[in-house]
Amino acid sequence: MRKSLRLLAGSGFLAASLAGVAGPAQAHPAVPPTVLSSGHVDAVDVEYEDGQLELAVHDEESDAEFAPSEVVLLVKKAAQTAVPDDANYAFLGDPGDSVWILPEIQNPDLLWAGLSTEELEAGVFASDQVSIDVQNVRGPGDVAVFTSDAVGTPNVLVDSGDGLPDTVALGAGSHEHVNWAFERPGTYKLTVSASATLAGSGETVTSEPATYTFKVQK
Repeated sequence: MRKSLRLLAGSGFLAASLAGVAGPAQAHPAVPPTVLSSGHVDAVDVEYEDGQLELAVHDEESDAEFAPSEVVLLVKKAAQTAVPDDANYAFLGDPGDSVWILPEIQNPDLLWAGLSTEELEAGVFASDQVSIDVQNVRGPGDVAVFTSDAVGTPNVLVDSGDGLPDTVALGAGSHEHVNWAFERPGTYKLTVSASATLAGSGETVTSEPATYTFKVQK
């Protein structure tokens, strides 16, 4: 079972409940975000509860669940590499330029960040399809999300360098790992939402936008 206590705390539900028992709520300093720097994490985890799509971060290592605002996803200096001398990778920059990549193939020294709809049941959404929409990127450079085939040819899913929004389609109950590429070191804020069409009514449901924070080390 996932440990989702921090989601309750972030919503204010837990604090309100305790205040009713312990008396008037006291001011407390803000809780610093949890920094995830290695291991398996569902960076964008789509859930459906009480008729609403929701976005979370699921740390597979501790089986803990967080609101996106409670987490910093750390891209270590070890993620720095060079843009290949291959026209297929021009979306990352010029050949030889530095780029920081969290890879889709697990590297134990880096964060292994995936996309997940594993909590979604089959038959709820039309064609069992859910869209993850990257609406906006704020940071010192561009961000790209892509996969690579068996011979290394990239399939670009998101590229802030050629305009947003971009949409990644996933099947319900699925899990996919991708490459996350950052053009420069610094802090990036990605605004993401999820949407799907209900199979029974044809109604479109859309999550509240969530902001994901990636910090790229120099």
